[in-house]
Amino acid sequence: MYTLYIANKNYSSWSLRPWILMRELGIPFDERLLLFEPTPVQKAFLAISPSGRVPCLLDGETRVWDSLAITEYLGERQLDVWPAEQQARAWARSAAAEMHSGFQALRSQCSMSCGVRIRLNQISESLANDLERIEALWTEGLERFGGPFLAGQRFTAVDAFFAPVAFRVQTYSLKLFARSSQYVARLLALPGMGRWYADALAETARDLPHDAEILGYGKLTQDLRAAAI
Repeated sequence: MYTLYIANKNYSSWSLRPWILMRELGIPFDERLLLFEPTPVQKAFLAISPSGRVPCLLDGETRVWDSLAITEYLGERQLDVWPAEQQARAWARSAAAEMHSGFQALRSQCSMSCGVRIRLNQISESLANDLERIEALWTEGLERFGGPFLAGQRFTAVDAFFAPVAFRVQTYSLKLFARSSQYVARLLALPGMGRWYADALAETARDLPHDAEILGYGKLTQDLRAAAI
């Protein structure tokens, strides 16, 4: 069985991607949670992952780190990770790769924190541009391949890569057009997303630098998480 190492569910968007992919596709795995440490060097992470970052997947003697690498590794073994049809598969890979390497304003100004609600001080031009591009991608996928997911009828890896965006939309009350809002609701309604969210709310550990960074961009209006320890 696979072993997937992840970090705090409240914060770790990178961990969510392979976790939700494997969960929704019914790929069995053993989950191992490593909490962020209050130091720049994540020693526990270095013991597992050569990069000192998670997610990291163990498959026997094989170690795979980085969410995109994990997805491609799983795709070599599971036929349903990517769409079966060639055009849909090419588009899905491109969209997932763009999400993996881009959207820096969204990442920095709307950092993932599932259990809080934030009112942004402003929507910067760079953030507005990122949201516009995401909506263009989503609209293209939904219209071109018929929905209800981005590359067709089934949840695939490209949806997993945009799953953290759904939590960001919820946390920051980001305004989207109707079709994009419906897609966000569809992702949030997935059983795996519900499980991740519940686990995130139950976490008592805090990543204080992460929390401070979020408050640099907006005001905390609600904290739904369990009390910190």
